[in-house]
Amino acid sequence: MADTSAPVTIRTRKFITNRLLARRQFIVDVLHPNRPNVSKAELSERLAAIYKTDKERVVTFGLKTIFGGGRSTGFGLIYDDEASQKKFEPKHRLIRSGLTQAPPKTNRKLRKERKNRAKKFRGTKKAKAAEPPKKGGK
Repeated sequence: MADTSAPVTIRTRKFITNRLLARRQFIVDVLHPNRPNVSKAELSERLAAIYKTDKERVVTFGLKTIFGGGRSTGFGLIYDDEASQKKFEPKHRLIRSGLTQAPPKTNRKLRKERKNRAKKFRGTKKAKAAEPPKKGGK
């Protein structure tokens, strides 16, 4: 097992303050010898400490470990406030950070059956056909 207390060096480059999207954006270079990788949670904690901000406002994504290990590169964003984060951040990243809930999933077979049932109709009847069938037979 790798040592999780091994030292980690974080460097940022191409740092831009984006006033239009109310955020700071940058490329993150993480040096982690003697360690397979660094978790996004730990990375956002460290970045929040460096830039003196709340760790919930820090978003990291696109982290790729360079072949041979010991170094990873990714992208980081630090939003000014929660409102701008909810406004500009894509839905999937909001769900990952826990700011919104994922929509309830219906199972794959049901979705396909509904789609195929709706194919047989046109116009307003199509929406009615896409609804789940009524229980109780006829």
